[in-house]
Amino acid sequence: MKLNYWLPRSLTILKDGYSSSNLSTDFMAGLTVAIIALPLAMAFAIASGVSPEKGIFTAVIAGFIISFLGGSRYQIGGPTGAFVVVLYATILKHGFDGLIIATILAGALLVLMGIFKLGNIIKFIPYPVTVGFTAGIALIIFSSQLKDFFGFPIEKMPADFTEQWLLYASDVTQVNYFAIAIGLISLVLLVKLRYVFPRIPAPIIVIAISSLVVYVFHLPVETIGSKFGTIPSMLPSPTLPVFSLEKIRAVFPDAITIALLGAIESLLSCVVADGMTGDKHHSNKELIAQGLANIVVPIFGGIAATGAIARTATNIKAGAFSPIAGMIHALMLLIFMFLFSKLILLIPLASLAAILVIVAWNMSEFHHFKAIALRSERNDKIVLFITFLLTVFIDLNTGVQMGILFAALLFIKRMSTVTDVKDTKNDFHISFDEDDDIPLQPDPYSLANRIIPAKVEVYEINGPFFFGVADKLKKVLDFVKSSPEVFILRMRNVPMMDATGFHALEEFHELCKKENTQLVLSGVSERLMLKLERFGFTEVIGVKNITENIDKALQRANDILLKKEQEKFYANIKITKDGATKEQQERLVEGTKNLLAQILGKNITDTIVIVEEDTQTKEESHAIH
Repeated sequence: MKLNYWLPRSLTILKDGYSSSNLSTDFMAGLTVAIIALPLAMAFAIASGVSPEKGIFTAVIAGFIISFLGGSRYQIGGPTGAFVVVLYATILKHGFDGLIIATILAGALLVLMGIFKLGNIIKFIPYPVTVGFTAGIALIIFSSQLKDFFGFPIEKMPADFTEQWLLYASDVTQVNYFAIAIGLISLVLLVKLRYVFPRIPAPIIVIAISSLVVYVFHLPVETIGSKFGTIPSMLPSPTLPVFSLEKIRAVFPDAITIALLGAIESLLSCVVADGMTGDKHHSNKELIAQGLANIVVPIFGGIAATGAIARTATNIKAGAFSPIAGMIHALMLLIFMFLFSKLILLIPLASLAAILVIVAWNMSEFHHFKAIALRSERNDKIVLFITFLLTVFIDLNTGVQMGILFAALLFIKRMSTVTDVKDTKNDFHISFDEDDDIPLQPDPYSLANRIIPAKVEVYEINGPFFFGVADKLKKVLDFVKSSPEVFILRMRNVPMMDATGFHALEEFHELCKKENTQLVLSGVSERLMLKLERFGFTEVIGVKNITENIDKALQRANDILLKKEQEKFYANIKITKDGATKEQQERLVEGTKNLLAQILGKNITDTIVIVEEDTQTKEESHAIH
């Protein structure tokens, strides 16, 4: 196998050339992300049931390893909200040593997944399952943060969602109104600053203001210092936990959950980064980097890490050029810890809780949850709510496992309803025997006798458009040498489409728009048309671009090409009022018609209007591009 296949993305970019200007942009992006990552790392650590410095340790070490060894150009690694629920539950069951062992095992599993090229397997998880457990995690994070937001004097929070709310109900009279005030002000500032000053890192501003208010006015609000004591200014010495077969057996189910969750979140973050930049990540390299990070981090007292979607997006918006930006972000966090460890002690927990409330809302992706719950088919709704409810009321392990199981069972059931058996006794049939001289039944909509314009691509989906094949559609444009003007997607043999398939179609349409390609659907059945209408996709793509058969799709493609060529004609040909005779204009129009006829492969009957413009220039341009 070629060495380049496993070479980290950072090294391949350095091989291709890296200038001082690239370093400058990476430095500014890394600094920006570090400022945002500092409060988030501490908040996620506290919410996971450990001291805040462990979150910083994780962001520093995992952030550096993931950027250095990963397969994405822009990925930022560190502690995330997705791990909060499972890490907190693991600590309650097995203690912090158990979490360390579980994280190392999860890292080893991630490395093995990458080595055996299982990066694409993760993409087979149905979309309703992903949305369901993500929304469930978001709700649990929100629930757990009410303790610090309202200042409840609770020593040890239970991991169970129901028990948390019973505890809140019993302590409702012991709320801290100063903590509520700090939490509400922080919440309002986080929302307002995001829209008024989108380039300013709102979390660090909110923490600075709230810390100053609590310190100056000596408010009786719990802070990092009052709860956790001192914060170290350097990384700790590496220490290995005590392994035992009994302990490994006990934590292995949690290790599987951490590995699966880490793989899903990291690859999802890579996909988001690819969508924002047009870049292409290497999923197997990324899994190996994630695994190595999760093996090393616990040795330094950190917790599980994965790709952080929000910080990765910030890295891109800040102008990052390469993974060096992520490595700089990790080094800047280490410097912040060294310089500001004493100031960190002043941060009120209520303001950190407000930050995590916003994180939980963003993480829930409520608009996606709502779309599946209201517009999708019943089977998708069942999978969504089973995953969501089991994640919230039982645990994440059960939610994901049962969600995937129900998705598979309901898919099998759905296939039985769209597959039928016909009596072909008197019908013309297709023979599969090479010695049989019976001719094959001709396809009335075959492309063999149809002219496909040069700037049009035609692809066809054969079979159910479900979670197992959705990822293939996203990769179609990668195989096309140059972006076409029109992309016809034939769906005549698609009996059904689930929520994952629709989500992939939506993403593919967005990708076509970025490439200035018009998507046209062909052969859409009445059943699929109703589903597209219910999801609102007909308004997005335009009813004219959904056709009954390939002939109408090709006609629509020709109309689009003609319109685009006319726009180019009007844009590139300038004729002054007195600069051309009527005979010259007629020859120009006739020549343009012939040119368009050659491009489109048909006669041009549309009227081409000569646009006359006033101009100050003495020279006339008659160029046809």
